[in-house]
Amino acid sequence: MPALADADFKRHHQPRTQAPLVIGHRGASGYLPEHTLEGYAKAIELGADFIEPDLVLTKDGKMIARHEPMIGATTDVASHPEFADRKSKRLLDGVEVEDWFASDFTLAEIKTLRAVQPRANRPQEFNGLYQIPTLDEVIALAKSQSRLSGRTIGIYPEIKHSTYHADLRNASGRRQFGRHYFENRLLAKLHAEYGNSECAPVFIQSFEVGNLQYLSQKTDINLVQLIDADDVNADGSISLVPPYKQPYDFVKAGDTRTFANLLTADGLDFVASYADAIGPWKPYLVKTVADNVDRNGDGAITINDRRVDGSTGVLEMAHAKGLKVHTWTFRNDASGYGFADPQAEMTYYYDLGLDGLFTDFADTGVAARDASTNTGSNIEACGRHSRHNRQHR
Repeated sequence: MPALADADFKRHHQPRTQAPLVIGHRGASGYLPEHTLEGYAKAIELGADFIEPDLVLTKDGKMIARHEPMIGATTDVASHPEFADRKSKRLLDGVEVEDWFASDFTLAEIKTLRAVQPRANRPQEFNGLYQIPTLDEVIALAKSQSRLSGRTIGIYPEIKHSTYHADLRNASGRRQFGRHYFENRLLAKLHAEYGNSECAPVFIQSFEVGNLQYLSQKTDINLVQLIDADDVNADGSISLVPPYKQPYDFVKAGDTRTFANLLTADGLDFVASYADAIGPWKPYLVKTVADNVDRNGDGAITINDRRVDGSTGVLEMAHAKGLKVHTWTFRNDASGYGFADPQAEMTYYYDLGLDGLFTDFADTGVAARDASTNTGSNIEACGRHSRHNRQHR
């Protein structure tokens, strides 16, 4: 293999605190079934700096990588007659859902299942081939790939539905796990593997707030407040529709603040008291307006034709408060509001000064970053800009 050119070598070995990140969303989920070791390895091969395992708990309290506690859409559980009676109805963030739930299966049982591609327009030939990984296995992969590639591969775990897991009860009515079991278990593993350091190649993310506030008192690892209310209105403003308009722990606590409130100046000050970054859905960073103009000339007016009016100001305001900004999700097969070309869309966001983005297609993310003028934020992932120093200024 020919040696990498100097520019290529520097780009692929840049410290993660300098270059804007490419984060493999659920692995390389545009190519392979999501949340599989094979999908994570593919994302790394395609250039991802971080891989993202969404985490849920099994019946015996093990952390596995699944996008939701429900596993019907992403595994072959429906084809297992021995598990037919495990399908049930549960309340998830106040909404009744009927499915198979990871919390009703032991890890040994989960390991008999295989992952499937939930999106019908994506490759289906890998269905039934790959196991469901544990967090331990994801970390081992990231570390082995770091050694093989000569660059640090980070992990970006999401704690899925903390309140749901804390409220789970067993057949006798007792709590199955209890409050903060999930958070404590995750921290124990991360601290053992990476140390309790804000310089660890790890970000912990959540849509809830209370769990991050708890973690902020227990760890120096970087924390990310995810933000996603529902949609955006025709004028580009945030659409606030129950039950999605608030973090669910806010709903349970009777706190009336919405996700939109967290993106105000006061809201970002609040987030900065316990987190190091925000992860808003991408339309909250770039204002787009539906003005009924067929901009791409294809004879139909779609979300891709929305007028792009530039930054909403959230990114700049977050940076001014010492918060990094990572946004999601960029897909080759589903461009976002105002963009018909996925790579051009990603480059546009990078050029605004974005610190990182989640994509199902890491190779496109790398190409978009290479085409961008963004050389990185001056907000360090560790050091003087950390939340710990902000709290004591």
